[in-house]
Amino acid sequence: MVGQLVPSPIDPATSGEDFWRRYHEFRRVRQAETRPDEPLRADADEEAHVKRISPFRGEDRYEISDHGKMLGLLHGYYTKPESPEYESNKHLYGADIFVRGADRRRRIASSFLPVVVELMDSSGCTNVSFWADEDSGHRFMKWVGAESKLTEIESRLMFSDIDWREMERWVEEGPRRSPDTRLEIIDGRLPENDWEAFSSQLSGMLNTIPFEDLDHGEIVVTAQTMRDFYERLELSNEVQHTVLTREPEGTISGITDVMWAPYRSAFIEQRFTGVRPDARGRGLGKWIKAAMLLHLRELYPGTRWIATGNAGSNAPMLKINRALGFKPYRTGNEYQIARDRLAQRFTAR
Repeated sequence: MVGQLVPSPIDPATSGEDFWRRYHEFRRVRQAETRPDEPLRADADEEAHVKRISPFRGEDRYEISDHGKMLGLLHGYYTKPESPEYESNKHLYGADIFVRGADRRRRIASSFLPVVVELMDSSGCTNVSFWADEDSGHRFMKWVGAESKLTEIESRLMFSDIDWREMERWVEEGPRRSPDTRLEIIDGRLPENDWEAFSSQLSGMLNTIPFEDLDHGEIVVTAQTMRDFYERLELSNEVQHTVLTREPEGTISGITDVMWAPYRSAFIEQRFTGVRPDARGRGLGKWIKAAMLLHLRELYPGTRWIATGNAGSNAPMLKINRALGFKPYRTGNEYQIARDRLAQRFTAR
């Protein structure tokens, strides 16, 4: 029950004002502790995101609260059978656990572990992933017995530090090295009649991302998942900007995209950047990245910084980012542990 230090399930669709008050206060505390320089979504937008049911991803939420205050929150997620990624991802469960700094060492985080096992069983998952980028999280993962499988470096680029003349040179160099390749810039949704072809090519490129030792399934983008993605963006009026290169026969050879949102108008999220293996060595990555920055300068002159994440082993992309001026900001690890090992950990306490 809420009010006792035991996990209680959350149903966002039926939760009342008391829950949302606890939840919003909790996420502000979490943001102040972990991301103090980043803005939060407005409460109404956040509620819309939490309440929205994805056709492809299942979600579970549990809280531990006491006297009207949320102390800890578990957010779990898994791939639904309706997802095109189900066959290769159905054994994987993801879990995010956070406990207020002032309430740690009260076995709140460990109280969620039996719940995670039950949720894995109900969704048929056998391996669970956790993310940690703080000392407390790394210590908890060590105590749990999870193994680090992927290291990711978050880097940030201050707009004021960009060498714009160098970016112009990179853009000028692109067509000289690839005269038959054309550059395209798309603001917002791609035309719907392009989704089928685009999603197939994007899937192939996304599956070249290095995942190190992480147990992961195939990434599958379809016209249906693109529609779901765009609908989620609309909840917060977020806008995607895409720069890509096409070869003469129409094949996408390179792509990069970013996300802008009104609630964090001075901060831009750099998402995927990739070049087809058979098109590498021609400077396409530099071309599309520089073209994107020049485009963003025109669209959002008030931008302060851009953030991106890369696997620690992704040397080619890290090299480009360092040349752009991105600097390491934070390093995190994705941990994994098998369901049976996790069950043994909390039963052995």
